[in-house]
Amino acid sequence: MDMLKHPGMADMPELLEKLDALRKEGKKIVFTNGCYDILHPGHVDLLERCKAQGDVLVLGLNSDESVKRQGKGDDRPVNPYPVRAFVLAHLESVDFVVRFDEDTPAKLIEAVQPDVLVKGGDWSVDRIVGRESVQRRGGEVISLPLLQGYSTTALIEKIRRTAPGSR
Repeated sequence: MDMLKHPGMADMPELLEKLDALRKEGKKIVFTNGCYDILHPGHVDLLERCKAQGDVLVLGLNSDESVKRQGKGDDRPVNPYPVRAFVLAHLESVDFVVRFDEDTPAKLIEAVQPDVLVKGGDWSVDRIVGRESVQRRGGEVISLPLLQGYSTTALIEKIRRTAPGSR
């Protein structure tokens, strides 16, 4: 999987150095996070709208272990971290993908210090992890409506229902 590398896939020291340089250029840093297990139109739409909130989009991507702890099922993630990160790093809207192993991205958000923190509309602003940290620095926290009809869990269930031998 070493071939699955892209300049947008950053480790923390490298990411923070690049963000400092971008801030000095006056760029507005936006942060969002998630599992992004099986990429679908709802994900792409949300990421494009996240990017529209500023100049640089940093995507905190759950590690495989972090996804498993979220109770999405023993077979999740379907795609391992290197595959998910590689695909996401190639989206035009995503500037940086950085892994986090914790159950929440709180530490990552504190380190990145985004100007704007964004989550999908299934998260109310008062429930968004990292909200206090961002608002304390004068940043903005936004919950964007989701594109209806798309869900990784629903997609996996549909595949299971239509797979040979599942009837």
